[in-house]
Amino acid sequence: MFDIGFSELLLIALVTLLVMGPERLPQTVRSVSLWIGRLKQMVSKARKDLEQEVGMDDIRQQLHNEQVMRELNESKEHLEDSYNHAFEKGLGEDFDRTMENPFAEPLADKESLASEEPSASSNKEQEPSASRNKEQPTDD
Repeated sequence: MFDIGFSELLLIALVTLLVMGPERLPQTVRSVSLWIGRLKQMVSKARKDLEQEVGMDDIRQQLHNEQVMRELNESKEHLEDSYNHAFEKGLGEDFDRTMENPFAEPLADKESLASEEPSASSNKEQEPSASRNKEQPTDD
């Protein structure tokens, strides 16, 4: 942070040892480290209180949501560009007939679903007769 190297720390320790003396140095180091710890706690508590006041969690969530929406829009634009580029090249009539707009609901699926509903009900009518055949005892 302050770009202090080992040699600078060694020089500070040597000067402190000379000034404080070997008897008071351990007690001084303990008290300085306690004050540094208390200062760090105060700074972290003040930071946490400030973040709660400002609503940093909400801001972070909103920024994340905006980033996700941007990525989704970029993906959508890329897909639309690819789709438009494919049709501009004219990849053939078969491709044009089989490929419809992928961003619109396909009509063929709706028609196939409507035609499947009666067959599903006819399968249900056949199931009870099959279960009746299973219930009838057989003479062995």
